[in-house]
Amino acid sequence: MGKTLSIQNVNKSFTVDGQKVDVLKDINLEIREGEFIAIVGHSGCGKSTLAGCINGLNPFSNPGECSGELIVDGVDAPKSSIFQLSAYVGTVLQDPDGQFIGLTVGEDIAFALENSCMPQDEMHEITRHAAELVGIQDHLDFAPHELSGGQKQRVSLAGVMVDQVKILLFDEPLANLDPATGKQTIELIDEIQEKTDTTVVIIEHRLEDVLWRDVDRIVLMGDGKILADLHPDELLSTRLLEENGIREPLYLTALRYAGVELAPAKKPAHVDSVVIDKADRKKMTDWFWSRPAAEAEKEHEPLLEVRNLTFGYERGRQTLRDVSLTIHKGEMVSIVGKNGAGKSTFSKLVCGFETPDSGEILFQGRNLLQENIRHRAKHIGYVMQNPNQMISKPMIWDEVEMALLQTGMTPEERKERVEETLKICGLYPFRKWPVSALSFGQKKRVTIASILVQRPQVIILDEPTAGQDYHHYTEIMEFLKELNEQGFTILMITHDMHLMLEYTKRAIVFCKGKLLADTTSAHVLNDPELVKRASLKETSLYTLSLKCGVEPPQRLTERFIAQEEHTQEKKEVPAHG
Repeated sequence: MGKTLSIQNVNKSFTVDGQKVDVLKDINLEIREGEFIAIVGHSGCGKSTLAGCINGLNPFSNPGECSGELIVDGVDAPKSSIFQLSAYVGTVLQDPDGQFIGLTVGEDIAFALENSCMPQDEMHEITRHAAELVGIQDHLDFAPHELSGGQKQRVSLAGVMVDQVKILLFDEPLANLDPATGKQTIELIDEIQEKTDTTVVIIEHRLEDVLWRDVDRIVLMGDGKILADLHPDELLSTRLLEENGIREPLYLTALRYAGVELAPAKKPAHVDSVVIDKADRKKMTDWFWSRPAAEAEKEHEPLLEVRNLTFGYERGRQTLRDVSLTIHKGEMVSIVGKNGAGKSTFSKLVCGFETPDSGEILFQGRNLLQENIRHRAKHIGYVMQNPNQMISKPMIWDEVEMALLQTGMTPEERKERVEETLKICGLYPFRKWPVSALSFGQKKRVTIASILVQRPQVIILDEPTAGQDYHHYTEIMEFLKELNEQGFTILMITHDMHLMLEYTKRAIVFCKGKLLADTTSAHVLNDPELVKRASLKETSLYTLSLKCGVEPPQRLTERFIAQEEHTQEKKEVPAHG
């Protein structure tokens, strides 16, 4: 195999407040034709900056200075152009909405071909072939807003494949996808690589999901440097991920809790391949029986009651059907289900953004349908999934402070509250920055901060940790946990099954607009039929329990959660920003 990508002594810096800041430091990396490479690291470590160097955004679009040598399929990247590099590198962004240009799926896929003035017949043939390759051929006439998150990712992928690029570069493609769709996306990327022999470079925080398919190497970055470049079996045998604030797969954490020694020969890269011998099973069994079961939840008074809620955006087409549930004061609950299941619609109805066709919404026994959005906002705060739909101020500080301006707080009190919130959300170093300079994940933290600063009684968060590294994920979730312990009620719409298991004992499952289940988080992910119907994904703990002979599998998950609650290891994450 020839070299598709060669990076030698590459440095990238830019200037902030008159001071030169090095983002990349002596990067040396070689990627060969047809390889599948995963790049991981905490937020701000330089992953996206490195990606920008590979696809030409750095330095041609983003300001800064580059030094060193970067060769992309024989092309000297720093001396080339974005246009020239686009023929070699196709980039699929974290937020697919930011990548759409056409009014329909077909137009969007064909955009690059139209720019090159390709004849219509040939353009239609190539567009259809690319659509078939990613399984979106039946949606060519659809508008982008009519697609689910997974379908949008497929369109983005087809749009960069029409140029027959040598490198497919993915920047957190799983961040906004439900577990089942994320799994299908990795399978799709793997399938396309096998068909086209394209080199794949994927930047992602959800490492366990990426490892669903074989990965040739994992490149671990930290503070602008490459800390490790190893085969997954080698890297996962070490503590490097944990030491650098990266979440390792759950089954490996469980094995470490049990005292099982991990080595490359045990093939720890995937739960299906990991070798567990008789001695390891005994260690797992001993650990299992030594851990207490999770304590039962205490009963609390009802806070939010929903009765027979039904709603449709279009006449005769219901998005939610006859949903009834009760949220108790002080609970911390996950709301899960596939993209388009009705989770976000349910939250919008509770907050008053939409009016139900029928049913009741009661808050502390009071009918919320008689109150407008402004009155509901005093009690219920809502953090949307897409930060661009919430942010209205150009500067970070102004955006977070805005909700406090009409509260009667003094300037000193506002300053103290904003600073406290920015520190909790990992944004204090950027407090004087414009919002436009932030990444998608950082913008997410700004929107969370703008709601948290108000300290509402109920906080509903739509994908609060999407796009966050383990450090900021833990920081935000620990803060939400502290708020919950103080009496705040937290509802989280999430695709992160780890989050659901770690922080919420109760899970509400939506499927096709109906309430499919309302039970414990451990039960949800250990019920194969429920997992399938709700388009979720069994955690690796379920598979591990089957390998170790733990019956029923739910019990291993419950013991794992109990262990997590009693250990401080997850909080001891290196601070990065």
